[in-house]
Amino acid sequence: MVKIPFFNLLGRFRMKDFTTQFPITSEYIYLNTASCGLLSKPLVDWRHEHDLQLMQGGSMFRDLHKPHIRKIRKAVGDFFSTSESNVALVPNFSFGLNSVLDGIPTNQKVLLLKGDYPSIAWPVERRGFEVCYAEINENLEQNIAEAMKEHQPDVFAFSVVQYISGVFIDLEFLKELKATYPNVLLIADGTQFLGTQNFNFETSAIDVIGGSNYKWMLSGYGNAVFMVKKAAQDRITPRTIGFNSADASFSKKNDIEFVGFLEPGHQDTLNYGSLERSIQFLNELGNDAIESHLHNLKTKAKAAFESLGLLDEMVVNRKEHSTIFNVKGDAVLFQKLKENGIICSLRGHGIRVSFHIYNTEEDLQKLIEVLKRN
Repeated sequence: MVKIPFFNLLGRFRMKDFTTQFPITSEYIYLNTASCGLLSKPLVDWRHEHDLQLMQGGSMFRDLHKPHIRKIRKAVGDFFSTSESNVALVPNFSFGLNSVLDGIPTNQKVLLLKGDYPSIAWPVERRGFEVCYAEINENLEQNIAEAMKEHQPDVFAFSVVQYISGVFIDLEFLKELKATYPNVLLIADGTQFLGTQNFNFETSAIDVIGGSNYKWMLSGYGNAVFMVKKAAQDRITPRTIGFNSADASFSKKNDIEFVGFLEPGHQDTLNYGSLERSIQFLNELGNDAIESHLHNLKTKAKAAFESLGLLDEMVVNRKEHSTIFNVKGDAVLFQKLKENGIICSLRGHGIRVSFHIYNTEEDLQKLIEVLKRN
């Protein structure tokens, strides 16, 4: 049974209770979820049991995979407040996005953010779409609004959270954008976002959102989700197809649901089941409590980094930020952090640190102490 961390009077986790579920946190200050989220011990135990059953049961175990996959889709839909029929399980974000883009006519114009994650930009730029750009800076939303007005794109593809800087697009701004341009298809990369706060897909302005789940969803590699609203499904005709698209039934070849085109082959109950198990874990903790804890950590982190002059003005001047920060520093400082047991990443022109549920205010304080000594 998973030991649920108890709460203090403010409703935030006492993260020291997570050391049994995430053993690495008893040895290191792990600030690298933006690169690789941790596997929990309960998840590893479940994965072991899954493979034991596959070993012992072979095809008899595998015969049960179809209802299990449907159950996983429903768990994803419930977690993000959408219908199971809007959820596709794909091996990674890049596979899903390429499949979606192949279903969009190439005579359409696509707006991108200049310097966005390559797995957003490259698939768009390679397909012959007319492409226009908006700048990523402290005036991100204003830049997008101006680009929309000037270029009148059919599609806007973007990351909710920028992978290097941690800049977080204003979700309320997206609602305003959608109200002004209701026919623009909003396609989002949520890899650095999903799992960090409550997110209701149906009430959001986003038409399509995908994300690999090895980061903030703590589900390991080989599983991702794509959620596509019904209205968007009518505008996208994926070319990917396989026997599994028709639920392994010849009679369904000409009656394939949208999600089926994104799931053309055999689905892996180990990897997608890992996502389901992680969703159970996150549900047990509570989305509100997770969001509250991360809001507290990132607010204190931003204030501390700003006071030390470690943040780019672009980040300092924005009201809301994500759980990812890029602090000023070089390879020498990065090595010093490693020597002090702080796990992070060299990214862009600085050092990227990121905070998740297993991080504490004590982790932040130890990081600040090392940064001050630099």
